[in-house]
Amino acid sequence: MTRSALLEMNNVGIVVSDLDKSISFFTEMGLTLEGRTMVEGEWAGKVTGLGQQSVEIAMMVTPDGHSRIELSRFLVPAILSDHRTAPVNSLGYLRIMFRVDHIDELISRLEITHGAKLVGEVMQYQDTYRLCYIRGVEGILIGLAEQLENK
Repeated sequence: MTRSALLEMNNVGIVVSDLDKSISFFTEMGLTLEGRTMVEGEWAGKVTGLGQQSVEIAMMVTPDGHSRIELSRFLVPAILSDHRTAPVNSLGYLRIMFRVDHIDELISRLEITHGAKLVGEVMQYQDTYRLCYIRGVEGILIGLAEQLENK
């Protein structure tokens, strides 16, 4: 038997309650809506282990075309738990990190247009990056990293 090889990371999935607001937020960040559809039926439930399900999904793609976020809004079954307010050192906690230009302008724009909140401070890591975490749409934790020019 031929050994399997990892080929690429296809996407990161995030469950949201308001798909339109989530699409708008990630569009403001610079991602593009690649597609939006319903995923339902027994076959989908067999993949996820949830049984019968109805999920509206939107696939967002980064400007380079290599990374995606799959935003999912579950209609059936109902949401059972919410991990969005867990501290960042919680086991299994998730965050997304994006490399951006002009980090201060992006933070300001996301705060004004979408109510994003800076978690701590924008900090510089050595001579390579300025970094921060923000709470974006629906409290999703997002890391931002601005690569510094070598001077």
